[in-house]
Amino acid sequence: MTRQVIVNVSLAGPELDYDKQATFLGQTFRLVRRGTGGDVDQAVAVVKRWRDRASAFAFSGVREARAVGTFDGDEDDALARIRTACADVPFTDGQALTDVLQEWAIRGVNTSLPGFFSNARTLVLGSGNHARTAAVLAEFTDNVDYLDPLERLEPAALAAAAAVLGLAGEVASLPMRLIPGRLRERLTQPAEWVGHALTGHRTRDCDIIVASYDELTGFDLEQLAGTTLISSAISPERLADLGSRGVDRVIDTTPQPFKHVTVVAAVLEAMMVVRNGGRTLSNDAILAAIQEAGLEPRTLMPSGPRRKSRFAFVIHPLSTQYFRKVEPLGLITQVPGMTTVVEKAAAYFPPFVYSHVTGITSPTGAEAEGWLITVGGTPKELLAHSPEFTYSRLLDAAEIARKLGAQIMGLGAFTKVVGDAGITVAKRAPLPVTTGNSYSASGALWAAHEALNRLGISEVDDKGRLRGTTMVIGATGSIGSVCARLLALASDELWLVSPESAKLLALKREIERNNPRAKIHVAAKPDKHLAKMDMIVTATSAAGQKVLDVMALKPGCVITDVARPLDLSAEDVAKRPDVLVIESGEIQLPGENVRMGDIGLPHGVAFACLAETIVLALEGRYETFTVGRNIEWTKVKEIYRLGLKHGMKLATISGVNGVFTDEDFDRVRSLALAARAESGQS
Repeated sequence: MTRQVIVNVSLAGPELDYDKQATFLGQTFRLVRRGTGGDVDQAVAVVKRWRDRASAFAFSGVREARAVGTFDGDEDDALARIRTACADVPFTDGQALTDVLQEWAIRGVNTSLPGFFSNARTLVLGSGNHARTAAVLAEFTDNVDYLDPLERLEPAALAAAAAVLGLAGEVASLPMRLIPGRLRERLTQPAEWVGHALTGHRTRDCDIIVASYDELTGFDLEQLAGTTLISSAISPERLADLGSRGVDRVIDTTPQPFKHVTVVAAVLEAMMVVRNGGRTLSNDAILAAIQEAGLEPRTLMPSGPRRKSRFAFVIHPLSTQYFRKVEPLGLITQVPGMTTVVEKAAAYFPPFVYSHVTGITSPTGAEAEGWLITVGGTPKELLAHSPEFTYSRLLDAAEIARKLGAQIMGLGAFTKVVGDAGITVAKRAPLPVTTGNSYSASGALWAAHEALNRLGISEVDDKGRLRGTTMVIGATGSIGSVCARLLALASDELWLVSPESAKLLALKREIERNNPRAKIHVAAKPDKHLAKMDMIVTATSAAGQKVLDVMALKPGCVITDVARPLDLSAEDVAKRPDVLVIESGEIQLPGENVRMGDIGLPHGVAFACLAETIVLALEGRYETFTVGRNIEWTKVKEIYRLGLKHGMKLATISGVNGVFTDEDFDRVRSLALAARAESGQS
């Protein structure tokens, strides 16, 4: 078999030169690379030296040479000179194949990791040779920034250079190709320095960098921690170096079919041209060759398999106590009558980033970072204004989240109560939105189950199921119906309470169809049955109306109040110190070094609604998961399962006075047992 010779003439340096034999598409090739360090004359000489022996020439390295400063000439002129020197020998710069491979690589990753590029903060170096990559990425994210080492230098960099050299300011506004060669050389030296500094700053906030290896080197980008690099022709040595710089993932758009040599796309295309009889390749010919050779873009992970996602979560002050902790608002609120003024004014403040959240690491290896974005309204102010007032602030927060690169945004506290409970915001926002109510319902019941165990009064079997009676007040509501389905599986007897009789009967029948463990009863009011309840979930929308008579409760009863506003007041809770009233179950976030601003919880602990947003980010589920007032039972189960998968743990159980301590449980237990003994209850 005749051995074909492919000569790769590169303007990049000679350090990667090779002379190897390889088999491709059933033919044997001699692959030769000769780098000229940016010297076009030398490249022409290489072509002439090999012209009588070469089956095809592959030209590459213009952008790489420009990036490291060895070439500052005209790319089209260099290409034309090389092409002329090739005479009748087939010649390619690999662009036709590169366009296919770049797009294929991006779409392939997005198929295997849906949402991976969603809203990603992306920096493109040397946009000319990454045009197809950038165009495809723009379909998934608006956060694409371009920086060409020379031809597309930042205006700020050029202006700085002009000032340093005492040149006219207008020079900075000229296209680089119109600036005379010697002046361009003088101008670009200080401009590159400023451009490098700007680029270095940007890379610290990037998720995706599109660049050749030489472009990274040309910009002295050493610290690339947590980034994904989209590049081409990455050798094992270069991959190891990128790993040492902290790169998480390398998407190599150039397939590497040979174990002993790393080739550029132009070499692969040159071999295809030879296989095609020296004729220019059509799109069909390229596709046929790709499939026959089994070529695939590569995803390389120098630090092992990892996925880092980004989220945002909207918070707001829950009371005027917050303003007293923030200066100068704290000083103003000390003036009599000014607290109300500050509260009203704060509702009009624009959203801002309160905290950057880092260090969240799932046992699966997935990571998440995020931002807490605050709006200024207290619950009183949010409910006092029209829904559109709050919607506009939440959409402003969503735009901040988009610019930060968040892939999903959660709504906290009363921001998810206003209006239609997130539906309108989810429709208008530039990224998926979730209220977190699915995990809130799950977390509250999780906390109630744990509280039963810690009190140790009620009997629980070896599968953690309550051998007793439970009740859901507000059972026909969205959260109430979800809680009812859960308790039907986890208790002996369940009472469903709601004034909506028809809905109540329909819910009872629906639960019974699913073979619950509990015997199901219904009632319009709870009072006659309270004395025998071991556990009660209140999930009404009573808005301050009396829901139950706390004095009728069984000592040691555990109540989980998942209504917002709460069904039970602090005064009601204080009347029954022998009863445990739970407001929420908070979640311990996974990771040994979780960092987050103070949200009124212990270190590394989050509210369940925030945890839902984080779980979805860790799972790569960038979708509108929970919105509206109807919570789906299947999603409550799913988010609980995903939370366990990603290392979420029940951290604390909270009541009206904050987190319950061991002493609190001991006190309630003692009082409950004493009350039962006094009344003759077991």
